[in-house]
Amino acid sequence: MNVVHVPVLVNEIVEFFKHIHGVFLDCTVGLGGHAEAVLTRIDNSVVIGLDIDDEALDFAKKRLERFIEEGRAKLLKSSYVDAARVLKELGISQVDAILMDLGVSSMQLEKAERGFSFNRDGPLDMRMDRQQTLTAYDVVNFWDEEALRKIIFEYGEEKRYARRIARFIVRNRPVETTKQLVEVLAKAIPDKYARKRHFATRVFQAIRIAVNNELENLKKFLAQVPGMLRPGGRIAVISFHSLEDRIVKEFFRTCSELKQLTKKPITPEEAEIRLNPRARSAKLRVAERV
Repeated sequence: MNVVHVPVLVNEIVEFFKHIHGVFLDCTVGLGGHAEAVLTRIDNSVVIGLDIDDEALDFAKKRLERFIEEGRAKLLKSSYVDAARVLKELGISQVDAILMDLGVSSMQLEKAERGFSFNRDGPLDMRMDRQQTLTAYDVVNFWDEEALRKIIFEYGEEKRYARRIARFIVRNRPVETTKQLVEVLAKAIPDKYARKRHFATRVFQAIRIAVNNELENLKKFLAQVPGMLRPGGRIAVISFHSLEDRIVKEFFRTCSELKQLTKKPITPEEAEIRLNPRARSAKLRVAERV
């Protein structure tokens, strides 16, 4: 598959990082777009890139091959939750900048067999790390109705129909594929409701967050940031839904070792959204280690 990867808010990221010369920790290197921009546009930069998706890492390694050969980039399979341990193993006490892009990559969305997209029929998978055991199939088919209601309500932020959706899922088991799940959701959600966005968006988001334990992992990682980031260093986080953004906002606000550089999140300009519609929900927050 020919994947076209357009990194989100890349110019804004470079602008915040342009004066930093040193080691950049890209916690979610994905397909390597932000890392490539840093390495290309910021002098004397070195990138340590982490990701738990083997396919994304293989793609990024090819994209950043010349920088890897020059010794300016090192890509490793690891969750960002384990970033402090990885840095310690590399003999790095602190880094000069940290970048996180919490979005689902183009490759993950475009490949039907990954099960992330409600627009493509594939198995209910949704694992970022395909070596883990829990899948979307397990959540949809084996979690009880109350557990489903809770994640749809909390992670999907579906306040009105969470219980009804959970009940329909349980009644229509087994649900084997993303297409079948969308068909169940179409029955559960009234036609007149939530048509501004696709009716399956919130439920797919909720299941993906549950499968990958995304919110708890983000909290665990942020707690480690002050110890990993040198004074004067910066952290930039791009989130794509309000739950993540709220966690980042609160941490930046309450952490005494960080100074917020973005009181309000930076969002893409209209020109970027026209070129890359998936960027429309992106929010960037940046803080500096004091």
